[in-house]
Amino acid sequence: MSPSRTLPTFLRAELAKHNTNKSCYVSIGTRVFDVTDFIYSHPGGGELVLEYGGKDVTEILKDDASHFHSDAAYEVLEESFIGFVATEKVERTTAKDSLRDESETSNEDSTNRRSVYSATGMSSAEDLSKETDLAADYQQHKFLDLNKPLLMQMWFGGFSKEFYLEQVHRPRHYKGGESAPLFGNFLEPLSKTPWWVIPTIWLPPVTYGTYIAREGCSSVLEEAAYWFLGLFLWTLVEYFLHRFLFHLDKFLPDNRAALTLHFLLHGIHHYLPMDKLRLVMPPTLFLALATPFWKLAHTVFYWNWHIATAVFCGGIFGYICYDLTHYFLHHKTLPAYWRELKKYHLQHHFMDYENGFGVTSRFWDVIFGTQLAPPPKKV
Repeated sequence: MSPSRTLPTFLRAELAKHNTNKSCYVSIGTRVFDVTDFIYSHPGGGELVLEYGGKDVTEILKDDASHFHSDAAYEVLEESFIGFVATEKVERTTAKDSLRDESETSNEDSTNRRSVYSATGMSSAEDLSKETDLAADYQQHKFLDLNKPLLMQMWFGGFSKEFYLEQVHRPRHYKGGESAPLFGNFLEPLSKTPWWVIPTIWLPPVTYGTYIAREGCSSVLEEAAYWFLGLFLWTLVEYFLHRFLFHLDKFLPDNRAALTLHFLLHGIHHYLPMDKLRLVMPPTLFLALATPFWKLAHTVFYWNWHIATAVFCGGIFGYICYDLTHYFLHHKTLPAYWRELKKYHLQHHFMDYENGFGVTSRFWDVIFGTQLAPPPKKV
């Protein structure tokens, strides 16, 4: 029986009305898809999905310059298939053939075009947002059940270091793009940090610290020089923290305390990279990490407390930029420079987590030889 006899047919004018975050449809050729649930988990940002709401997306799906779409993207669409556009092609088009014909892709071609990276089990950024079947994932891997609080599973799981590192770097996507339970009790809200909390909490003390640091500097120019020195030093701190603390994989002790701490510090981000509320650093954790740097700044620049404070404030401003950039790279549509940086950072997640440690810049990756290789091109 033809699919057109069991699924609704939409007029183009009717399709065009579904272009909001409450009801967002797109078409590929003659097929219609309800992508409302995918708006806020799309790697390119929800704005990009809404931009094409009610429209045909055949060309944008094929435009690698804008954003490469892997087979996973088409699989996500397949699950959202709801009907047909009212044209003569409806009667002679099957669901699978239409999607592949209109997008000029096939299983054979996609096998040749993209490799699946053994370290992550993924092939592109689109895979990061392909919803995980929670029950099937746990049954297959016997790692963490995303339906239950994760912390106690980590602590009592008895995982070996080798198994843990293999699993935590194979990204999952929690149902609906929500946050998986971590504590499962009243502490749960403390584990979630919206991105806007970062500038709200840290910009006022940075501004005040910069203001009082002026008193001990000979001029505004001197203070600015030390402040920007702190900002520059942050870029190096960012690289070393990401490479040697967050990815302390090879030197990680093989015991449950070390593995659980690693999971809380950064492992959970690689395990659930599109979790919006566990992407920026919680204020309490940042305060614990920032305190030693406060002492270090005043030890290195011991001769002038105000200069040390200016350096520290520049560094903290760099951190604010880092955390916001990190969030936007995962969840927003960005201008050209950041769009390339987004592709680079998401490669770190889906392709090679042992390289590509720069988030706000590739500079130190180039200097230290940890730059990510470009993904294979289409053939």
